[in-house]
Amino acid sequence: MIRVLIADDEPLMRAGIKAILGTAEDIELVDEVGDGREAVRVATERRVDVAVLDIRMPRLDGLAAARELKAVAPSTRVVVLTTFGEDDNIVRALSEGAAGFLLKDSAPEELLRAVRAVHAGEAYLSPMVTSRVVGMVAQVGQPRRQEAMRQVQRLTDREVEVLELLGLGMSNADVGQRLHMSEATVKTYVSRLLAKLGLTNRVQAALLARDAGLSAEG
Repeated sequence: MIRVLIADDEPLMRAGIKAILGTAEDIELVDEVGDGREAVRVATERRVDVAVLDIRMPRLDGLAAARELKAVAPSTRVVVLTTFGEDDNIVRALSEGAAGFLLKDSAPEELLRAVRAVHAGEAYLSPMVTSRVVGMVAQVGQPRRQEAMRQVQRLTDREVEVLELLGLGMSNADVGQRLHMSEATVKTYVSRLLAKLGLTNRVQAALLARDAGLSAEG
């Protein structure tokens, strides 16, 4: 079972998320809380696999809660759920270690896909968020591009190939199929390159790949 925590200051929204999660046989709701501070408390006291966090909450917002969870409950994966799709929120969420980012007007099945994906160690960005990320990358300045390319130079040729495919949003299974490796081997490569680059998750790796110009299809 995937143990999930919901944090949102709107009771109606929590009820809706709870109803969606309740349709999945492989997901168990641990608790539902109204602010980020309570989310951190629950995650440190009880085993939580995935925390679904709203951005705008009292006491501690979702992004600050994601940052604290990374420090005190690193095994808890974070999906950020918000009505706000501004680019700065996306960048902040990813930099704080969130593995998934959804807008609240996403389809219900997207939430289930996101929870399952991040629990499996994958990253999940809604299609709308992905388009925003691509738009941001298209505007990458030369200093940022050069820094990304400098970081990539730390990697072996095979690790660069894996990083490039992460930048295209591929899962471990997809990467393995493309590079003729087992999924377990891909996971090893992903863990190794994240450690070398000082990154927290696959989304950050994908952004770095795009910053470095690695992930243009074709």
